[in-house]
Amino acid sequence: MSHATQVPQLRPAPGHSGAAPAAPPPARRRARSQQWAAWAFLTPVTLYLVLFYAYPLYRNIDLSLRDYTVRSFVQGDAPFTGLHNYRTVFDDPAFAPALLHTVVFTVVCLVFQYVIGLALAVFFHQHFRLSATLRALFLVPWLLPLIVSASTWSWMLNSDSGVVNALLSAVGVDPVNWLTSPSWSLTSVIIANIWIGIPFNLVVLYSGLQSIPAGLYEAAALDGAGPWRRFWSITFPLLRPVSAITLLLGLVYTLKVFDIIWIMTKGGPAGASTTFATWSYQLGFGNLLPAFGPGAAVGNLLVVAALVFGLVYVRVQRKQALS
Repeated sequence: MSHATQVPQLRPAPGHSGAAPAAPPPARRRARSQQWAAWAFLTPVTLYLVLFYAYPLYRNIDLSLRDYTVRSFVQGDAPFTGLHNYRTVFDDPAFAPALLHTVVFTVVCLVFQYVIGLALAVFFHQHFRLSATLRALFLVPWLLPLIVSASTWSWMLNSDSGVVNALLSAVGVDPVNWLTSPSWSLTSVIIANIWIGIPFNLVVLYSGLQSIPAGLYEAAALDGAGPWRRFWSITFPLLRPVSAITLLLGLVYTLKVFDIIWIMTKGGPAGASTTFATWSYQLGFGNLLPAFGPGAAVGNLLVVAALVFGLVYVRVQRKQALS
């Protein structure tokens, strides 16, 4: 008599459904892990921007909208005054000269830094002997600390013992009070800042020249185009994107130049070389009774100016990309 083998039936455990839960597809798991990895990489940058950019900007705006004194600055109970600090700045007799000095300082520095930097970039693009060595020497002003550069120029332009006046006396020219004369103090800090900013323009524009195909110059030379014609027809037009970012970065940097002016002239004499950057510092920290609110308001005007030029640059670049 044969006995049929019976296979025991497995019953699902109580409280669980019979169907096993479906695992998420591999593509979804991979996308989720990539998303978490992206957030992990973005977190340090986000924290850095919030702590060192967003929060200081918020505090500066708050300073400009309240009547802060030394006591209220410590205790944090400054009354809200709205745009009163901005009206105080606009009504100050020092506003118009500081604005004029800021515009002159920025425009003159940008023009000379760009023109000289472009000329040097084109010169070094010829790849002659010692080209790399001379390029490295031109980077020295950019590598030096600003306090060293400004102190060096202060010594060179000193009225009594400066090397510049010594050279002028050697050729029969009367000495110039570069740092103590209201007519020359702004010119002195402009010369120093141009010298410091030329290497940046040289490096960026030289990199832009490296991206221009050499075949364009060869074809233009075969067509009979001379050096000037090749520059205005090939080099300058193809350098426009690089030139735009160079000028924008130079503008933002020049607007906030403080240490060079402060070390050389402290904004004087009689405010002859005062810009918004030095005026903001003088209002906030240069007096026994600091005016934190007006000083912050002047600083915010610089931020707005840099932001406006940045937005203009983005708009121009977008139009060029669409055209």
